[in-house]
Amino acid sequence: METLMILTYTAFCYAVFKLFKIPLNKWTVPTAVLGGVVMIGTVVLLMNYNHPYTKVARTAVVTTPIVPLVKGRVTEVPVAPNVPLKAGDVLFKIDPTPYQAAVNEQKAALAKAIQNVKIDGEAWNQAKAGVERARTERDRAKTNYDRYAEANSRGGNAPFSEAQVQNKRDTYLSAEAKLSAAEAVERSGKLKFESQIDGENTDVARLRAMLSNAEFNLEQTVVRAPTDGMVTQLILRPGVIAVPIPLKPVMVFVHAEKTRMLAAFFQNYMQRLDPGSEAEVIYSALPGRIFKGKLDYILPVLAQGQLQAGGNLLSMDKPVAGRVIAVIAMDDDMSSYNLPAGIAGEVAIYTHHVHHVAIIRKILFRMKSWQNYIFGEGH
Repeated sequence: METLMILTYTAFCYAVFKLFKIPLNKWTVPTAVLGGVVMIGTVVLLMNYNHPYTKVARTAVVTTPIVPLVKGRVTEVPVAPNVPLKAGDVLFKIDPTPYQAAVNEQKAALAKAIQNVKIDGEAWNQAKAGVERARTERDRAKTNYDRYAEANSRGGNAPFSEAQVQNKRDTYLSAEAKLSAAEAVERSGKLKFESQIDGENTDVARLRAMLSNAEFNLEQTVVRAPTDGMVTQLILRPGVIAVPIPLKPVMVFVHAEKTRMLAAFFQNYMQRLDPGSEAEVIYSALPGRIFKGKLDYILPVLAQGQLQAGGNLLSMDKPVAGRVIAVIAMDDDMSSYNLPAGIAGEVAIYTHHVHHVAIIRKILFRMKSWQNYIFGEGH
């Protein structure tokens, strides 16, 4: 841009010297040169600092690597590359046979568990009935033993022999032991039947959760678009074994979001990069065109400033300075130009500081855009 200003000033001086017939001597020429240095230098300094410009800029879109959540052989890829998709559209399908079999197996296990709960309920009822029978037998044996023992305790001739009394006592103790065993069985049956979580039998709840997981895995055999967007550079074909490894995505999904421009400015401009400032963008692919936008925000962290846990200590041997990344929100609709994401551009920011100088930046910026008509490759 400085070259354009110098050429413009040179042409202006030539016209003034010719128009007013100013002689070329040791006073007029140095005055014109010195005046040009001072004027252009001042304008350049004011313009560069207060109205930043960068040629390190490119468009950017958000992409998502598509990784399946289950492993399997791809059976169908119904999408076409670079064709708009809606959220939920099928991207590809994985052979569901093993996952359908797992669902069927879990359904059978769940049905059996539900049936077992009914069986456990019946077993508990039988155990309770067994306790009642054992208690009745214990009470009868105790009554007989008490009658024999009381009769012998009245004195005189004992109606029963010691062996008979001992026999009744043994029968009573045996009935007492049987009652204790029946009560233990009843308690075990009760615990088994009443074992619940959130009001449901624990075995049934566990198998229901396993069924839900199996059904989820079955659903994941159909991979769908996460949002509106498209798939680009589609290479996936049926027969490929897709695996749930984050480092091995099978395709890249481009989200349908408004195009943004990322512009890298020198850190010298940091105090003049005010969010909301007017911005203009030019592309080499669209010579002579100026596109409007606004400075949306500045990325709060530079890549050079990140620290990660590791085995190496921090060192400042290498330079850590980096450019500040500004995000430009485009006001103009760029969809009709079919520009690929990542295309390079140039950005100028117009702040409210020394705003009168902004007109010079705008003129030079448009001249820069016109220069894009002149290019050569292989000539």
